[in-house]
Amino acid sequence: MPWGIYEVISVIWCTENANKRNKNLSHLVSALPEYLTLTSPFIHSLWPSRQHGSVYWKTGAAQVLTRLSPDLPLREQLQACFSISDCPVWMDSSTSAQCRQLEAAVGGARALSRLTGSRAYERFTGNQIAKIYQQNPEAYSHTERISLVSSFAASLFLGSYSPVDFSDGSGMNLLQIQDKVWSQACLGACAPRLEEKLGRPVPSCSVVGAISSYFVQRYGFSPGCKVVAFTGDNPASLAGMRLEEGDIAVSLGTSDTLFLWLQEPTPALEGHIFCNPVDPQHYMALLCFKNGSLMREKIRDESASGSWSEFSKALQSTEMGNGGNLGFYFDVMEITPEIIGRHRFSAENHEVSAFPRDVEIRALIEGQFLAKKIHAEALGYQVMPKTKILATGGASHNRDILQVLADVFGAPVYVIDTANSACVGSAYRAFHGLAAGTDVPFAEIVKLAPNPRLVATPTPGASQIVRNKSCPKMCRNTPENCLLACLGSRSSYFPGD
Repeated sequence: MPWGIYEVISVIWCTENANKRNKNLSHLVSALPEYLTLTSPFIHSLWPSRQHGSVYWKTGAAQVLTRLSPDLPLREQLQACFSISDCPVWMDSSTSAQCRQLEAAVGGARALSRLTGSRAYERFTGNQIAKIYQQNPEAYSHTERISLVSSFAASLFLGSYSPVDFSDGSGMNLLQIQDKVWSQACLGACAPRLEEKLGRPVPSCSVVGAISSYFVQRYGFSPGCKVVAFTGDNPASLAGMRLEEGDIAVSLGTSDTLFLWLQEPTPALEGHIFCNPVDPQHYMALLCFKNGSLMREKIRDESASGSWSEFSKALQSTEMGNGGNLGFYFDVMEITPEIIGRHRFSAENHEVSAFPRDVEIRALIEGQFLAKKIHAEALGYQVMPKTKILATGGASHNRDILQVLADVFGAPVYVIDTANSACVGSAYRAFHGLAAGTDVPFAEIVKLAPNPRLVATPTPGASQIVRNKSCPKMCRNTPENCLLACLGSRSSYFPGD
């Protein structure tokens, strides 16, 4: 049953000047009455969910949704409404065959990336739907609606099927991100009659309806409460961090993640392009790097006696560009791109087996950030004069690491309190939807929210120094090929392409 994750809710509300007032984890049934005193024309239902997961509504479920009794809990009334009881989620990696079939149907991985923003990924919803159709065609035939986790939750509050929003729909390998419509070629490659089961996608800032009478009668919601399209956790996080055109958010955690605001994306084999959740004319990019803080901690232990203080001293004592010494460190198989191993290059562009300790530390940090910049540029990103970098995660507390980040990207670095950024972003998006969405810039909605704090400014000329000293001459003018040039031929380091 697709219920467990919905029995606990994260509650966040905002004042009219967009200040976050509270956050809490509460049980759905017992908590809602507690928050009724907060109900006002500015409080609307919005819910960030893990991307890619899907829910399968059985034929006849729509009638049950519209006739919910306020005397009974949702579980009791909806438990027989699903054609699939064990729904796939983002952790599913069992659809490799379906991924290859989908890519073949549209002309290859690059063609699919240009069309939908990503090559075929096992966790993406279209491939999961294809596997269900192939292995359980009877259950698929008895399905009248397929929801993402986000639109499923919205449907509960609406009392009817909620549409998929553009941004979360971009994580399905089914949506044409330029035209904002389902790709007929992709739909046909996955399953029959899929378009009618998905419904028409809508802009992420859409008001999709009023709260259902069930919540009005059972929990005392105002009948005037509106429901704004629900979206996934990553798009909601972009809203919560209040990115603007040209900005970057860098989460420096166990794995590292880049969020980018793009105007004219160029989809690639690595990374993802999604429709922007707060501006339907623009896009967001997502890049994930598995070798993040755990890799930094390993080098700290090996080269700085396990001390972050010594690690920082090494960064302070070595020059920008590291004298031309560069390293890429992947102790576990990397996501972006698929590489494993430690690869060190001297100033003469020869691969070497080791660096002095201080050089090793700077090689790691510059290499990590340079790889991120190269991949961001490959997706169409360019640093602008107004660019801000918002840093979060454990490593964002180290000013010397953030100084290298500022120098490599050539942009100032800020820190921001982004605890529960997806939930905060959902609250911001609710305000945005209420304010007529696309007719009002998102920046106008959040202009009174607390400002991020400046922690590092780029050293003049540092960005070019790092690139010139760290990259081989053959690739300075082709940043999208720089990492490939450093590591050798794609065939030997990039399996499966």
